[in-house]
Formats: sequence, C-alpha cells, structure tokens
Amino acid sequence: MIPRGMFRPALALAILTIGAATIPAAQPDFAKAHEEIVTNLRAFIGVDTMNPPGNETRGAKFLQDLLARDGIASEIYEKEAGRGNLVARLKGSGGKQPLLLLGHLDTVGVQRDQWTVDPFAAEIKDGYLYGRGALDDKGMLTVCLEVMLLLKRLNVPLERDVIFLAEAGEEGTPQVGIDYMVNEHWDKIACEFAINEGGELSFKDGRVHYVGVSTTEKVPRPVFLYAKGTSGHGSKPLLDNPVVHLGEAVARLGRWQPPLRLNETTRVFFERLAKISPPEEAFLYENLEDPVLGETVQMKLWQSKPGYNSMLRTSVSPNIIEGGFRRNVIPTDARAQVDVRALPDEDPEKFVELLRQVVNNPRVEVVMSASSQPAPPPSRLDNEMFRAFERVQQRMFPDATTLPVMITGATDSAPLRGKGVQAYGIGCLRTEEDALRMHGDDERVQVAGLRTFIEYLYAVVLEVAAK
Repeated sequence: MIPRGMFRPALALAILTIGAATIPAAQPDFAKAHEEIVTNLRAFIGVDTMNPPGNETRGAKFLQDLLARDGIASEIYEKEAGRGNLVARLKGSGGKQPLLLLGHLDTVGVQRDQWTVDPFAAEIKDGYLYGRGALDDKGMLTVCLEVMLLLKRLNVPLERDVIFLAEAGEEGTPQVGIDYMVNEHWDKIACEFAINEGGELSFKDGRVHYVGVSTTEKVPRPVFLYAKGTSGHGSKPLLDNPVVHLGEAVARLGRWQPPLRLNETTRVFFERLAKISPPEEAFLYENLEDPVLGETVQMKLWQSKPGYNSMLRTSVSPNIIEGGFRRNVIPTDARAQVDVRALPDEDPEKFVELLRQVVNNPRVEVVMSASSQPAPPPSRLDNEMFRAFERVQQRMFPDATTLPVMITGATDSAPLRGKGVQAYGIGCLRTEEDALRMHGDDERVQVAGLRTFIEYLYAVVLEVAAK
C-alpha cells in the first residue's frame, strides 16, 4: 500500500510553481477531487460495458449525469443502438485549436472464476481498487472527467476549447467508436492535441520512476500461413503432410528476430531510460546497436524484457494453429495465424516477402491481411504539448524523466493521428505488476496513485489550454 500523502511535498511544490507561472491562482482541492474520483470510479466499474456486447451507452449516460450536475452539456452519438459515444466541450477563447481528452467506455470480458474479487464490485483492499476497467480504461476516463469538472467549477479561463470524448468499441469494434466519430462526427471532436490512454506514471521503489508518453504505436498486420498436401491414413505417413510443413514454418518464424531499427521515439526512449537505470540495465540500452555486442545484448533483452525487445523491431508471433480433425487422418490442409506488429514505417509488401524467405518452403503460402491500414505519422517531441508533459514531470517528479514511448499494442490514437492530430498517450500511476493485470485477472489501480494522476494531468491541461 502507498502511504497516505507520500507524494504531497513534491506536489505542493509543483502547485506553487504552477501558480507562479501563467496559470490562474485558484487551485483545486485535490483531496476532495481524489475522493470524488474514487467514488465515481467505483460506481463506473459497476456499470458493465464488457465488449462484446459493449452496451457503452449505459456508461455514457452514467458520465453524462455526472457532467450535468456541474452544468456541462453533452451529447451521445450512436452508430448502433446501445453503442454510445459521449462528447462534452468547455469553450475557450478560440485563440488556439482545441485539446481533446479521451478514453474508451468498453472493457474486455472476465473469467469470473479466476478473480479473487467480484470484477464489478470495485472492492478496495491493501491500497488498491480492483475491478474490470480500473486501469483499462475507466480509471483514465474518470480522471479526465474530473479535469473537466475542476475546470468548470473554478471557471478557468481557457485559450483552447477542452473536449471530452468517452468512446465505444476500442476493444475490437472501432467502427462504432473512434472510426465512427472521426468519419461521421469529426466536427464534434476536431482538435490540435489529444491526450489518450497508452502511457503511464511508472511507479518503482516507492516513487515515480518515469513518465511514459506514447507518441506512436506499432501497426497490426495479420499474417496467415496455408499449407496443403495429400490426405491419407495416419498409419502411412506422407512427405507432404501439411501439418509437418506448417509446423516447420511456424517454428522458423517463432525463432526469428526481424532486423532492429530504431526511430526517433525509441531512440530517445532508450537513451533516457539508460540514464535512470541500474548499470547492468543501462549497459543493455546503450549497446543495442553495437556491432560486436548488439546481437548478444538484444537476445538478453528478448529474454528479460520482451516488451522492450518488441519496441526495437517489427515483431512476429505465431499464435494460432489449425489443422486436422482426427488423430488417424492426415489432413488436406493446415493453417496458422501470425500476429505481426509492424514498425510504423515498415513496408508491408517488402516485409511479407521477407517472411516468405524465412519460411523458405514452397508448400507453405504466406499471406498478409488485405485489411491492413497505412500507419499515421508519429506525434512530435518538439511541440507545446510534449514540452508540457516534460515541464510538469520536472516540477512534480524531479528525479524522474519523461520517456517518449512507441507502444507495441494499438489504441484509438492512430485514427486521430491519421487526421493530423498530435495525439499522446498517458495513464494512471502503476507498477509493472499492475500493468500485467490489464486484460487479465484482478485488474487494479492504486488508490493513492489516482491523486497523483489527477494533479499531474490537471497541470498538463492547464499548461496547454489555460490563458
């Protein structure tokens, strides 16, 4: 459990520093704001929005009621019945283009028998609030909502409109969520900057270790392997058995590491991470491209930190094999599905040809999904928004650093970047163990960390949106 108030000296200094700048003198009562966040999040977790089926409108109406209590108008937009997206706006002077705060209403499902608590009861124990969506993504949405409420209550003069978007369908059905809003209601959410999920306040050894701000993400490029052969009796093995050829192809891809290629985000990430890491870890980050040590270093990183290894390259993970229907029958065909997460600038056609060379088997066809979309450009590291993340981190967590992150999964920031928005990902305070529980059993968020996050996010929003 995080001791109550452990962050307060640094935060008090941060607030005084902010007040000395261009930010309005009135400051929120963050103790009350924290209590309100916990209360609202517990109730929000109790609103079942598992996708499938989604039913996000029930979550949208829950948030709409909270906004309405403070006189903030909002609208719900549905592509399909029950799949609602909520939009609210605080008007600014129009001197600058809007800032969008967003998160998703839906969650993944649960295996109730694997949880030690009720996933929708929002139980608090040992300093943690447990529940499906606590981190992904109802915690983020609840804190963004609180920013809106604080800005309204304090009547903060804004140079930008601040827009709040609680969207549907992030967990696999974007056609009713972000794609729908971008394609059919862009005028309601058009903005210059966006703050979404996808980053973190990384908590380690009793303090914020770094602030991870995602600026880009890898691109899902599904690949399928098809092997064909001659059917027959299992008692008479055949050389063209498709299961054998497919198995060999899967093994080749599973052992293969595509070439390392750093981009602007990952290069800065590992450079800054090395400066705050123990010597043995820093050695790895500093020698990733070393002509002599690089290969050994990369293998150690793959073994110890597979997430970091995935940031170095396009990743290839064979995850599904299908073939055969009886033990004593050699099947005619066999299939495999491969999860390829491509670097943003990876050429799909060239990469699938590289996969064919690795498989090196004319009996196995390698096909990339035709539905793959082009990758949008990454968000910049040298603009007002990213500098705000850095400045607030320096005031609140002077012993930490801000790391630009290329996330290996996918978020709804990609469609925004495709529209030219500078979109960034941030997230609640969490440990490595907390992060592993996202989409897993006993998902949780640190209760005290919610206060840290509201103070951080509120300060960032003031930096870029307040007069």
